[in-house]
Amino acid sequence: MRLELKELNYRYPGSVGDVFRQLNCQVTEPGFHALFGPSGVGKTTLAKMIAGEIRGFAGKINLHHIHQVLYTYNLERLPGWCCVREHLESITPQSNLHRLEDMVDSFGLQPCLDSRFTQLSLGQQNRTNLARYLLQDFDLLIMDESLANVDEITKEKIILKIKSLFPQRCFLYISHNVVEVSKFCKQILVLRSHHKTPQAVSLQGQNFNDQRGLKQKDLEQRMLEIVNAS
Repeated sequence: MRLELKELNYRYPGSVGDVFRQLNCQVTEPGFHALFGPSGVGKTTLAKMIAGEIRGFAGKINLHHIHQVLYTYNLERLPGWCCVREHLESITPQSNLHRLEDMVDSFGLQPCLDSRFTQLSLGQQNRTNLARYLLQDFDLLIMDESLANVDEITKEKIILKIKSLFPQRCFLYISHNVVEVSKFCKQILVLRSHHKTPQAVSLQGQNFNDQRGLKQKDLEQRMLEIVNAS
């Protein structure tokens, strides 16, 4: 499984400035990876390009043994007027129904099941929306600020659950939180302005999970490297 971006060039329609200029980077294995960078650098744009939602760019996006790419984002609305329980049950493939109860418990969604999406808090909405994507079939899931408005304890529980349930899937987690990406992610792609060369820098994260402890000194060093690379 490999995601490879080769010499990408792109500018927004009607713009005279480039977003990406000869952008090269790759993710070479399954795992929970990150796309990190300052606001406005093009993280969401790149995510939508990988997901096939933005075209008209030069260069290549090669998906090796990645057949299904899904993209979810912060404050994405859940379609329809039914309650959360009915929606999750209706959109979950039969082959994945065995995960539904576990997902509901791990994401703390039990109190939300009989409510409509619009009745939920922002954090509950994001957790519900992420759960419905995880219940689909995918090879690569891009999570664009998908856990914003979720408290830190619940967020850690969810990320660790994702890593436990899907060790052979690929995740690209977009976040502004340098602590999160340093702590939980395996590979961190630091996206920079097109004025910098290279435009993307790859660093290794701590890849923390329940079986692997966290060394605070190493975490702080990695955070410093990420900030400096930005």
